[in-house]
Amino acid sequence: MEDMIFYDRLQFAFTITFHYIFPQLTMGLSLIIVYYKWRFLKTNIEKYNNAAKFFMKIFAVNFTMGVVTGIPMEFQFGTNWAKFSELTGGIIGQTLAMEGLFSFFLESSFLALFIFGEKLMGQKLHFLTGFLIFLGSWASGYLILATNAWMQHPVGYEILDNGKFVLENFSKLFSNPWLLPAFLHNQLASLVTSSFVVASIGAFYILRNKSIEYGKLFLKTGVIFGLVSSLLLAFPTGDWNAKNVAKYQPATFAAMEGIFETEEAGAEIVLIGQPDMIHKRLDNKIAVPNILSFLTYQDWNKQIPGMDQFKEEELPDNIPALYYSYHIMVGLGTIFIAIMALAVFFLWKKKLYTLKPLLWAIMFLVPFPYIANITGWYTAELGRQPYLVYGLLKTSEGVSPTVSSGNTLFTLLGFVALYMLLGLLFLVLVGKTIHQGPTSQKH
Repeated sequence: MEDMIFYDRLQFAFTITFHYIFPQLTMGLSLIIVYYKWRFLKTNIEKYNNAAKFFMKIFAVNFTMGVVTGIPMEFQFGTNWAKFSELTGGIIGQTLAMEGLFSFFLESSFLALFIFGEKLMGQKLHFLTGFLIFLGSWASGYLILATNAWMQHPVGYEILDNGKFVLENFSKLFSNPWLLPAFLHNQLASLVTSSFVVASIGAFYILRNKSIEYGKLFLKTGVIFGLVSSLLLAFPTGDWNAKNVAKYQPATFAAMEGIFETEEAGAEIVLIGQPDMIHKRLDNKIAVPNILSFLTYQDWNKQIPGMDQFKEEELPDNIPALYYSYHIMVGLGTIFIAIMALAVFFLWKKKLYTLKPLLWAIMFLVPFPYIANITGWYTAELGRQPYLVYGLLKTSEGVSPTVSSGNTLFTLLGFVALYMLLGLLFLVLVGKTIHQGPTSQKH
């Protein structure tokens, strides 16, 4: 049974990790595309229109890959997690169906119109299609986050005699206190990824001395969007999410912050440390006293319960993975703020385009927002364990009893091979698009 649960979780973790490489770019990039198209309408400067169409090509490749890699996850609800689907389908089935019917069709329909219909529709309608793509991609994120928010903090439900969850109050599903901060944090994280991608392409063009006009435009756009989104990611949305975890999942909060023992007065914030699960402590710890209590409750001396205050079965089942995921996310987010602030400073000083060390840094940092996004999701999902629906439905109660661990492992290996090929194809297509550059009459 333990092997079966492990392989079911491993397969879903792999497929969703690979899948989320793509939506995190499309959601943020859709906003930047709308910005470029709006700038073109305001100024009638052709480079803004070309920039919008250039990034829509990259958006289209990402969107396609997101669809292809997202479909297997839907099937896994019926194969690996059939019991979970049976018990909670009356609730999560509604938001997932809405995401598929409304958001997916909105994005896919208007994506074709944006790419092929500019001359037919005219510029204002072309802008409208871009805006509707943006709306669809963000609505998709909202509905997925509504599903996840209910799993993290279940509200508005009733449990029938047969153990099935049904929705008692539809409005509570979308007024869940977990939903709005999680959604805003997720969308800003997507915008950080997109900003780094845009800025890195700009830095690449400048360093290659190719399409300099567009290189400067992309770099300027990327660092400004990147600084604003990185700051908002930390505060207020990151702070808001952390306070929600402290309020609704206190055992998770203690584990991700590395609080093994409850401190009498204010809790320290750990900057560096390694969890020692045998001795229940952090090794090589560097911490600042009382800061965590102040950040969480605006009270320097507020006591925060440590892991010693909870039963073993109430704690997350992989504390080191949760702790490291959280600290990698926070550490990278801090680096993003520093890099983007430095870039905006030199942009203001009119030195950014000639400062090669910083251009190289921006170009090579592009994988790290992806890592930060994924470790952020790991923090949320590892923190919820050992529950599928927090406090109500254990992970061990949601697996499919008729699917063996051998079958799951076999299909996992198939997914790994297929997704590696898809990943290679994606890199080739995006690489060729970047190499060709934005179309323009003047370079």
